[in-house]
Amino acid sequence: MNTPAHPAMIDEQALLEACELRRGRASGPGGQHRNKVETAVALTHRSTGISASATERRSQAANQRTAVFRLRLKLAVEIRQAWEPDQPSDLWLRRRQAGKLAINEKHDDFPAVLAEAMDVIQAVGFDVAKAATCLGVSTSQLVKLLAKYPPALARVNEQRSQRGLGKLRR
Repeated sequence: MNTPAHPAMIDEQALLEACELRRGRASGPGGQHRNKVETAVALTHRSTGISASATERRSQAANQRTAVFRLRLKLAVEIRQAWEPDQPSDLWLRRRQAGKLAINEKHDDFPAVLAEAMDVIQAVGFDVAKAATCLGVSTSQLVKLLAKYPPALARVNEQRSQRGLGKLRR
């Protein structure tokens, strides 16, 4: 049985359809255009209540792309799915090169890769070394991935602390 894709992994259009979209005016510096045109975008994922917004760009389309990316990151940290211990996804395998992860935290694939890592880490009881082995990377590579988005590292450390495990450091 195939599990549905993690919300951080679905395409932008499908994610937008699963969200409530609010538009508004941004406040603060930025000139007349920013203050008189509805460029601010706020998204709320209906099924989880997780939200993200963007106001810093001068265009609504750019703010929407930024808000979608921020929402994907939050979903990657907050939402867990069952992990089937067979092998990493095709996306993970494409991003893994000779045991190292090749991904920038600003790349569109980053939230999906992070979500998969978080799912595996939870599945193995927050034993990051074991999760790294399952994903075919070194422990330091996995910790570096988490550290690229500090809320992810904080979430893993919080869960490790609750289990009496040591804190991960970057």
